[in-house]
Amino acid sequence: MSYTENADVLVIGAGHAGIEAAMAAAKLGCRTILITLNLDTIGQMSCNPAIGGPAKSQLVKEVDALGGVMGLCADATYLQLKTLNASKGPAVHALRAQSDKAEYRDFARQLVEAQPNLKLRQTMITQILTEGEEQRFVGVVDNLGITYQANSLVITTGTFLNGRLWVGETSMGGGRPGESASTGITGCLTKLGLITGRLKTGTPPRLDGRSIDYTGLEIHPGDSTLSFFSFLPDRPKREQLPCYLTRTNAKTHQLILDNLHRSPMFRGLMEGTGPRYCPSIEDKVHRFSDKESHHLFIEPEGRKTYEVYLQGFSTCLPVDIQAQMVRTLPGLEKADMLRPACAVEYDYFPAYQLDETLMVKKIPGIFLAGQINGTSGYEEAAAQGLIAGINAAKYCEESYQPLVLSRESSYIGTLIDDLITKEITEPYRMLTSRSEHRLLLRQDNADQRLTPIGREIGLVDEARFHVFTSKQNRIEQEITRLKQTKLSPRSLPEVGESFSEVTCLFDLLKRPAVHYSTLAAYDPETARVLKEENEVRQTVETDIKYAGYIQRQEQHIARMSKSEQLKIPDSLDYQAIPQLSLEAREKLSRFRPSHLGQASKISGITPADLSVLQVLITAAARKAEAKSPV
Repeated sequence: MSYTENADVLVIGAGHAGIEAAMAAAKLGCRTILITLNLDTIGQMSCNPAIGGPAKSQLVKEVDALGGVMGLCADATYLQLKTLNASKGPAVHALRAQSDKAEYRDFARQLVEAQPNLKLRQTMITQILTEGEEQRFVGVVDNLGITYQANSLVITTGTFLNGRLWVGETSMGGGRPGESASTGITGCLTKLGLITGRLKTGTPPRLDGRSIDYTGLEIHPGDSTLSFFSFLPDRPKREQLPCYLTRTNAKTHQLILDNLHRSPMFRGLMEGTGPRYCPSIEDKVHRFSDKESHHLFIEPEGRKTYEVYLQGFSTCLPVDIQAQMVRTLPGLEKADMLRPACAVEYDYFPAYQLDETLMVKKIPGIFLAGQINGTSGYEEAAAQGLIAGINAAKYCEESYQPLVLSRESSYIGTLIDDLITKEITEPYRMLTSRSEHRLLLRQDNADQRLTPIGREIGLVDEARFHVFTSKQNRIEQEITRLKQTKLSPRSLPEVGESFSEVTCLFDLLKRPAVHYSTLAAYDPETARVLKEENEVRQTVETDIKYAGYIQRQEQHIARMSKSEQLKIPDSLDYQAIPQLSLEAREKLSRFRPSHLGQASKISGITPADLSVLQVLITAAARKAEAKSPV
């Protein structure tokens, strides 16, 4: 007799996307089952054990603002916290945390296990069940024959779909070193009409930190004043560990060039395309032959291990060459390699087959999130997992009202919009340059933008919302205080400024060279805010200094919004519109954008094509309005 389990939402995969999806669905009241190949690797950091960085920190802060958990995990387990691009404008400020790999995994599992409505299962799913002409999702079957029935499914399989590991000419099935690949799901989805492709990623070797001579290496400590990912207060203060900088040299480069013929990537043995913005060391040396050296960071993997990670040194060259390469590096002349680097190829499904909720257009009830959509990075995965989990839960409701974030509202919205409107042929990485609204979408104001949304959908509880409203009140009070507090005429020699009449602090902060640190010497309350209210200070100072730019961006968004939000009928036959170019007809038929703004992001769609669509949509709307009864 067959065995069946029932749930509202199923989540396959327990990486960063799967955790967010399962936690969100369970918090929203759905009976949720999180299915993984190995319960011991929930929240595993497969590559670099770090969270954040440029554009990625914005994603983590947005996930936290909506009620997700990645920020909590990173704050609880950091080895080092560092703000990047601090000398540049606030739009590109980025927090990065080097994490304790084992602690992060354990903390994530504890959160999952403590969450009501959420069950865990260790198994491999091999079949996807649908019914009816519309191929509506109804359940899955595992390799033991157990059936799991549910209303919706989120697939977050990372690099495991038909994964294959490469070290030199040696290859083996696997989603990451030491773990088997997942088979069956790709075949199920392709039978249901989806198109698949292959991508690849890589990881550098892990070394015995005791075998490294740090004496002559450049030390990179963490920040003395700490910032955190979560907007919740009372984040833990922990002792920080340093990272170290070393560099490749002519000997390293020559060794690599002499052995390119032994790389499976250069021999054409690998099918998948690798990430442009995180290439292997052999790819860097080959592509940037004019560079005499490349920076490499030696980063700790945890507090209770001597294992370290060589960031920037991913490779798939044979082990004997890897060992020689490592020992050409300054400080690593006697380094012992604990785990060799490797590359992994895996199946993905181009995300233009999804709508803006991350649901598969052809299969109602199935959502995809993470690397299965062609992205790279823990943060991108978590952001997608959160949105997919929310919408999978909402799909279970009688009246399906999904959450859709626009690119004007968030980096998450930008990420999803890019994925579903662009042809992803290499792993997608979020960059600040991908957002045309980055001054509005800063990491410091993610809670202002998204926490009210998280509260409305039910992910932000009363306690967290109280923290949010309290902070917003303090921001308003601080702005009022700055306008009311005045300084008598004086010079500010430390910044080369002076003023000849009584001036309020608010107006002084508008000056590019004047900051809270400047005014703290002349006003005790400003000194207190600088010391005790860093988050309030960041938002207030940025909003004051960049008020003109922010206003112009907001006005631009308002002007563009009306035309870009024109809905495109689902039934529109692009092939029957001769005014469109041949490329536009083909691309629009494949991507099926839901509104004009999405259509404008598709490569190959010209302004002339958009004008044709706008005229047709507007005319159709007027015709429908004329036919409707008064």
